Amino acid sequence: MPVVLVKEARSGLKNIYRETMQIDELNISGPDYFENYELSWLKFNKRVLAEAKREDLPVLERVKFIGIVCSNLDEFFQKRVGGLKRQFYSGVTELTVDGRTPEEQLREIRKEVLKMIKSYRGCFLDDLLPAMEKEGIIIKRYKALDKELQQKADEYFENQIYPIITPLAVDEAHPFPFISNKSRSLAIKLKRSGRELFARIKIPSNRPRWIVLSNQDGKVILLSLKDLIVEKLQRFFPGVEIIGTHIFRVTRNADIERNEEEADDLLEMIEEELRERKFAKVVRLEIDKKMPNDMKNYLFDHLGVSKSDVYEMEGPIGLADAMELYQLTGFNNLKAEPWTPVLHPVFRHSMDEESPSVFKTIRNEDFIVHHPYHSFETSTQRFVEEAASDPKVLAIKQTLYRTSSDSPLMHALIKAAEANKQVAVLIELKARFDEERNISWAHRLENAGVHVSYGIPGLKIHTKLTIIVREEQGAIRRYVHIGTGNYHPDTAQLYEDFGYFTCREDLAADVSDVFNLLTGYAPDQSFKKAMVAPKHLRTGIMSLIDTEIAEAEAGRDARIRAKMNSLEDPLIIQRLYDASRAGVKIDLIVRGVCRLIPQKKGMSENIKVHSVIGRFLEHSRCFHFHNAGNQLYYIGSADWMHRNLDARVELLAPIEHPSLKRYMDFLFGIYFSDNSQRWVMKSNGKYKRIAPGKGKPKIGVHDYLMNHTKKLSEPVPRTLTDELEII
Repeated sequence: MPVVLVKEARSGLKNIYRETMQIDELNISGPDYFENYELSWLKFNKRVLAEAKREDLPVLERVKFIGIVCSNLDEFFQKRVGGLKRQFYSGVTELTVDGRTPEEQLREIRKEVLKMIKSYRGCFLDDLLPAMEKEGIIIKRYKALDKELQQKADEYFENQIYPIITPLAVDEAHPFPFISNKSRSLAIKLKRSGRELFARIKIPSNRPRWIVLSNQDGKVILLSLKDLIVEKLQRFFPGVEIIGTHIFRVTRNADIERNEEEADDLLEMIEEELRERKFAKVVRLEIDKKMPNDMKNYLFDHLGVSKSDVYEMEGPIGLADAMELYQLTGFNNLKAEPWTPVLHPVFRHSMDEESPSVFKTIRNEDFIVHHPYHSFETSTQRFVEEAASDPKVLAIKQTLYRTSSDSPLMHALIKAAEANKQVAVLIELKARFDEERNISWAHRLENAGVHVSYGIPGLKIHTKLTIIVREEQGAIRRYVHIGTGNYHPDTAQLYEDFGYFTCREDLAADVSDVFNLLTGYAPDQSFKKAMVAPKHLRTGIMSLIDTEIAEAEAGRDARIRAKMNSLEDPLIIQRLYDASRAGVKIDLIVRGVCRLIPQKKGMSENIKVHSVIGRFLEHSRCFHFHNAGNQLYYIGSADWMHRNLDARVELLAPIEHPSLKRYMDFLFGIYFSDNSQRWVMKSNGKYKRIAPGKGKPKIGVHDYLMNHTKKLSEPVPRTLTDELEII
């Protein structure tokens, strides 16, 4: 195949990488070879919606999934639709690799979103609200309340709502107000002295969406905040006739163009982007279907939207707030049984034995923690906290993509800096929707004496790395954590991820070199064991696939198994098609977007695509190559996407300890045995949920692994058969 230079993901990509990023030419394109990215994402959200429709799940678990579906859609419009609209308005007409223009994609997206809206609203309004009412969760209109509850609602309004709200009229002296992103507003038509006027009230987002008026004897009565405000509108407009009131909600574009190479200060540039995003163009307007045409047109004109941006619906708008219903107290019987992550077996000790330090534990053996089954607090968090207080620790270095607003890990790093340890943190300021939080942590860390860097212009720092340098008996030893997920104690309770701990010198040296690459100038950096993007990861993966192709062509066993969030990169997909035609058996677990088309005759017959959706968010990335019987396993934070391979700093680490390789093999076996949460993609792009065969036991990977971590004394079962017998 001919060789060409890969297109830079952003104009800011440094010249030091361009010469080394050579990849094979793409020789295929069109819908016969590739799924569309946006439509594949909507298929993923449809699979999430299917969880809300499962009658075998507790009702509040189903409500939670409605909230997730709607939250996902919000982000989809902000990022994906916003980006497509920016392309469309800029006159972009180039085709995607699947053969669509931005305009065609926007048209198909609207068609699919309209179907999804009808589906999730039908589920919530027709199925879940009545089901909740049967279980004692009752949402009432104000007028349906008895006098006692009405009085309670009135008091709540006067004390908690009325002082907050500022009604905004629109006339010659008052311009049309700014409508903030994802806020719910009331459009109000008024009449005064024979003249019609427009006013807007923003429904406070810092008050509960549903007000608890009564909660006793297993029964709760709720009142919608919007319903209460509408009932009390005259309080805001005394002496003025209220003709009509209708709810609406806007979503604004979060895909803002920037030029990092021209920025003198990256921190300042991101702060400016956040200000721009606040006033960005509206990409979606959700409105009450009963809103009269004159009010609709009034909003269209002032918000700068066309009819294709408008989604009309009856009833409540912005159901991402359904998560509030899930969080109601006193209804644990309507939720899944709570899960408390367990202590990893390597940290166990007898009652009369003092708990060994985390560093001694790592010296004893490499190990992998599997969140949320294993505790983040007693492993990854402990690793950093112990390092902060250990007098033998000389330095701590960490990459930060996302974390919580009050992260104990960040507090530990501050403590370490105050104790005169060398602490360096690589903060990714461009982590979408977490920029503001990361900027705040950057300032706090710098003020405490931490060395804070922001990486390389044009590249996101997405890899999850911590290295701790410790002096032991006059020598230096490095301890490493390599994760697939963020250093975020909250999401570690919900996201499925790996954390790999080791003090192997070859891998520790590679991690040190990655930090040197990010904080200094090291364009010719090479690595002993790890595959690092953007310089080496793509060629490394291609080489591993090529080895399987050569083995298959020689008539020997060849196999690839991989688990990731998204599979998008056209060149990787092209090479997987080549591998399939050569006879390589390929099983891919892809939670979300998958542009590869499996099971297609003459192209991808040997490729199966699976997707697991359930209680926890599948987030880990792990890869297995048969490699002529010398099984290779890798973990990291990189999906097989163009952005991960070419526009991010990523690291894939080899897993070489025999027991850990067995554990990875065991996990792949469990995932492919799942007949409860697993979907399989067909050659027409549709997904089918796998169900237990007649007389077969039901296996759900999340329940299975919760039982596994609770019941087994050994962290690594030898075979799937042994494990099934034990459970």
